[in-house]
Amino acid sequence: MTSHAVAVPALTSLYREHQVELIRLAVLLVGDVATAEDVVQDVFLRLQARPPRLQDESKLPAYVRAAVLNGCRMALRRRRRTWGHTEPHEPPVWSAESAVMLGEDRREVLAALRRLPRRQREALVLRYYLELDDAEVARVMGIRPGTVRSTMVRALAALERRLGEEER
Repeated sequence: MTSHAVAVPALTSLYREHQVELIRLAVLLVGDVATAEDVVQDVFLRLQARPPRLQDESKLPAYVRAAVLNGCRMALRRRRRTWGHTEPHEPPVWSAESAVMLGEDRREVLAALRRLPRRQREALVLRYYLELDDAEVARVMGIRPGTVRSTMVRALAALERRLGEEER
């Protein structure tokens, strides 16, 4: 079977269907909406300029998720080089209602998630936010499914420890 370049209409359709999901994924990884939007837009511009060659177009969403994940990694590396470290992200509060909706529990979980190592954070976000299975997470992260499972176990244990420490 030969691979062929993905048609621009398929990329346009994918963008329309998954733009919000991809931006939310990027926000969880980079910590701010503006950078997340830039990462997603850059990914689609690069794909439009040079469409990927895939044997099976049904794998395009996983390919794009992986590209967004890599774009987030690059953005975080640039940020660390520029600032010397990654600044903690505090989500903006648009109104009293949104502050209540965020809730203290959610903020604690997000703060604990930010302190996890990159690989563990990515695995948790892909699994529990995008609801991908082990094989899909493995494909997006470029690791084996067994590594995904062991990473998830370590990440959940670390998250539990961190959240337990904050309760004291």
